[in-house]
Amino acid sequence: MDLTNLISQDDLIARRSQIKKVFFYRICGAGMGPAAVLVKQAGFQVEGADSAFYPPMSTFLESTDIPLFKLDQVTPEFLKQYDLIVVGNSVSGKAEAARMIEKTGVPFTSFPSALGSLVLKDKNVVGIAGTHGKTTTTFFMTQLLEKLNQNPGNLIGGIIEGRNPSELGDKYFAIESDEYDSAYFHKISKFRLYEMKHLILTSLEFDHADIFASVEKIEDEFRDVIPKMKTLIFNQEYVSSMKLYKDYYGKNPNQKWFLYGDKSEIGPHNVQTFENGSTFSLKWNSESIPFKSSIIGLHNVLNLTSCLVFLLSEGFKIEEIQNAASNIGMVKRRQEVRGKYKGMIVIDDFAHHPRAITVTMDAIRAQFKNKKIITIFEPISATARSSIFQNEFRDSLAASEKVIIAKADIATTALTGTDLDGEKLAKEIASKGRNSVCVNNLNDLRNTIDAFAEPDAVLLVLSNRTCLGLWESNFVSELKA
Repeated sequence: MDLTNLISQDDLIARRSQIKKVFFYRICGAGMGPAAVLVKQAGFQVEGADSAFYPPMSTFLESTDIPLFKLDQVTPEFLKQYDLIVVGNSVSGKAEAARMIEKTGVPFTSFPSALGSLVLKDKNVVGIAGTHGKTTTTFFMTQLLEKLNQNPGNLIGGIIEGRNPSELGDKYFAIESDEYDSAYFHKISKFRLYEMKHLILTSLEFDHADIFASVEKIEDEFRDVIPKMKTLIFNQEYVSSMKLYKDYYGKNPNQKWFLYGDKSEIGPHNVQTFENGSTFSLKWNSESIPFKSSIIGLHNVLNLTSCLVFLLSEGFKIEEIQNAASNIGMVKRRQEVRGKYKGMIVIDDFAHHPRAITVTMDAIRAQFKNKKIITIFEPISATARSSIFQNEFRDSLAASEKVIIAKADIATTALTGTDLDGEKLAKEIASKGRNSVCVNNLNDLRNTIDAFAEPDAVLLVLSNRTCLGLWESNFVSELKA
């Protein structure tokens, strides 16, 4: 590995005026594509390459007139025409492509560094971080700022109907700030490079077991950015969040700190969830402020609360914030009703962590009172595929009347632990009086869904991919409105 031409964040910021042409290597990544468009919107000439181009990312990139190349067209001589190469996280440090990029003599960096240096440095960046709720909360913040006529920029890590995944905007910029590392040469969390000015921490638990050995290692990533923030808004219900709060609160008199949660002074208080929305109140400057919103479930009320606290701290008018919060949309695959199958309401959700499963199920119970829940869970992330949460998954999933573990035969890449035992998980859930089975292919999954089906139940599908191919099969065409 030769990092001679790796440009530092400070140097890249200092040399912004000298950068004209920027090349994104592996441009079709979920973060790379939106970042490339933001860099282009900021006034740079942007081009990129990848091995293949598929919608929706290819369509999005083509709509912005970014020239696209196949990887086999990219040579060292080709790359020398650019002022900066942005390297995607899918490029391994052992890959031949890495050696080629390193030897071109052209400065290179990761997309979080390029984004922070070339686009976000002069923005009022609100970073939304945490184990759960990042995507949803970033979308909430974006919508609220739009309704307050702020024309915010944003980068949201989820699919949203009728929206681009990134926009440059004006003063405020809301960005999903995840803990995952940035590139083979930047083994630090992406949010450390985003030039954030405000930090919302929705939650903090152990996850990403393929890159972090413990939750303390994740806490350390936040220790780098907390002293630099102007505003910090933490959910006080998480041990790690409160540990960081106690370590840093009061050390910088120029920082504004706020804690929220159902046991905090701010709230949310008096939360009630109905089929079409929720009501709650927040305490602000000794005043109890009522809110009514279209969002459903305590976890979404908490996510929304973090945004409302930020807007209140920024001085927006209470009545305008109340109006803005009244009708809020959701990201796809977050409590998304996909239709009906054999009389069951089919809901698609991204949850893949025990706590996320619990709060999602609580929200479904509140929305669809007196209906049985039949849950399909696909443990597919590195952490979920490991034995780390074997017992916690048992306890969270046992809240369903029936459970299907859809476990693909893929070994975990977690740094500790062994593979999740799907058969054991199903048996332990069954021992709690629930019908529970483990399947490992689409045919068995479809047969079990049919066997478990009950009219007027809720079929809750929990997966952050395709659920053994269910969402790519004719199951989708069989759903009724």
